[in-house]
Amino acid sequence: MAKPFEFNIKKLYADLRPSEQKVADYYLGYAGQLEELSLVPMAKAAGVSQPTVMRFVKALGFGGFREFKYAVLKTASGRENTAGNGSSGADGSGMSVPPPLVCGYGISEEDAPEEVPGQVITRTISYLDDALKHISPSEIIKAAGMICGARQVAVYYVENSATVANDLVTKLLYLGINCVTYNDVYLQQISAGNLGEQDVAIGISYSGTSKSTVDVMRLAKRKGASTIVLTNYDDVLIGKYADIMLCTGNRQQLYGNAIFSRTSQIAVVDMIYTGIILRDYRKYTKKLDESSRIVRNQTY
Repeated sequence: MAKPFEFNIKKLYADLRPSEQKVADYYLGYAGQLEELSLVPMAKAAGVSQPTVMRFVKALGFGGFREFKYAVLKTASGRENTAGNGSSGADGSGMSVPPPLVCGYGISEEDAPEEVPGQVITRTISYLDDALKHISPSEIIKAAGMICGARQVAVYYVENSATVANDLVTKLLYLGINCVTYNDVYLQQISAGNLGEQDVAIGISYSGTSKSTVDVMRLAKRKGASTIVLTNYDDVLIGKYADIMLCTGNRQQLYGNAIFSRTSQIAVVDMIYTGIILRDYRKYTKKLDESSRIVRNQTY
């Protein structure tokens, strides 16, 4: 079962200091009784100082550790009462909901085909959970602002990232943002070579090592363009050329392939898209209305 405030912690995780992340990791992995949570043992077990634990709970919006613990216990108690009142079962039978499937395992020949829907959905949820933990809200805000202020946005990718790149370009065009995309190696180089300080280059690479994408982002950076990188790993070559790095997690995907990476990356695209709209709600909703009207005019 998820810990109380687990979602809040993962949402803030990327913006926490490394020492505060240690406290978060300890709490999220804590297997003991919640009643036994205590400031001094928690600091010792996490390998941090007591003031660090206090900064962690204050980052969650609590005035102090005692207030944090009270809220944790109250939330946990509420869940237990709900589970035992005979009305929480998904089918209304009062039966407790079974625990979620274990996430992150690969496919084996022993797997039954009828297990596939549950495996895929569970795995996808797990990767989205990882993305939430790694994506910094402040970086999304900065990326949205950078795109809004650009003369032109150029999106670079190779085949495996085509779905994500096309989704991003479509959303930006709907918002009236001047945006182009290239996956031909030569056109990428020509495009990046013509970028300037008023432009934004976005590189999408699951591995962060795709040669053409890395090369074109290096060139865009050299030409003075602002750069945004969307990848799965934080310590990769393409990151050297990123002003803003949006990393969806560091977990190796199934058999080294990006089968599930698209879900997390498209979620990040949606974060940027929503962030742009919220920068000037009236302006961009008006643009959306205009774009939707154009689309409707092409139907019978």
